[in-house]
Amino acid sequence: DLGGIDGLLHITDISWKRISHPSEVLKLGQKIKVQVIKFDEETKRISLGMKQLQENPWDALELKYPVGTIVDEAEVKSITDFGMFVDVGMGIDGLIHVSDLSWNKKVANPAEKYKKGDKIKAVVLGIDKQAEKVSLGVKQLERDPWENIKSRYRIGQSIEGPITKITDFGAFIELEEGIEGLIYV
Repeated sequence: DLGGIDGLLHITDISWKRISHPSEVLKLGQKIKVQVIKFDEETKRISLGMKQLQENPWDALELKYPVGTIVDEAEVKSITDFGMFVDVGMGIDGLIHVSDLSWNKKVANPAEKYKKGDKIKAVVLGIDKQAEKVSLGVKQLERDPWENIKSRYRIGQSIEGPITKITDFGAFIELEEGIEGLIYV
């Protein structure tokens, strides 16, 4: 109530932190300070914002964690089949996609290795301030086993290794941890 006129404070404009219901932050009858974001004369609607009166944590995030920075003690907040969300601080959760968990092991479900509440290390891969998204990776903390592979293995080179899998079309041989070669039938 703006003194006889109602304005809408959308859930996404209440807090920079993601909330699932306004009651997590606000109470009926509570007096709050808001900013007018938009006024639509045609529909006679006023859009309001509360988070706009606070410092944008995404500005601070870019300074604190530029791309390539390691985030220590990131807490796993939720796990999905496509990855997991971790708290990077300042009320911001970042996504570690399943493809960024391991260089050479297919991770079908991150819950096989991680659980909610775990503290992990991750590398900042990207920050999209406009979309309010942070992408992180765990595998980037280790050397990429495929890096410089041509300098370690040459055509014609003789190699010994244990057989890891036999199929109708050939056998897989472990060359080193995380790297297999295929001998076709």
